[in-house]
Amino acid sequence: MAGRGPAQGAHTRDRSGIDRVTLVADGRLRGMALPRNFVRDPKTGNTMPWHPATVRWWNHWRKSPQATRMLTQPDWDFLLDTALMHHWMWTRGNFELAGEVRLRVQQFGATPEARQRLRVDVTVDRPAPTEAEVETDDGPAGNVSSIDDRRKRLA
Repeated sequence: MAGRGPAQGAHTRDRSGIDRVTLVADGRLRGMALPRNFVRDPKTGNTMPWHPATVRWWNHWRKSPQATRMLTQPDWDFLLDTALMHHWMWTRGNFELAGEVRLRVQQFGATPEARQRLRVDVTVDRPAPTEAEVETDDGPAGNVSSIDDRRKRLA
């Protein structure tokens, strides 16, 4: 697989002087929607709908923390070209495009390793959990029994 060598580990000292950027995942939709009538079937010339996996993938990018700061209009154009590759990959089962798609999305920080290289940290902006959402320590849950009960029976 092509790549850029090992990622800089947390144990190594950063001597570059470049600060890290923190991006916040706030769930807002940014960027443009996938354009309609964009994908044409090369055999018939008719437009076709985007593959559902590509629509989901695109919307994930639009909601991603990377979209909050890093995506300029040329970035969206580059990502749209990548979406077209993603579409053909899933529509035709042409997974030879997967490597190119992977390399392209790494440039936007799609994986933890890519974000490490880009010196990007991601945080999630979520409201504090309600009391109902907070787990309580009421003992074993479901069909799990206490080991102490078993020990008492065996003794």
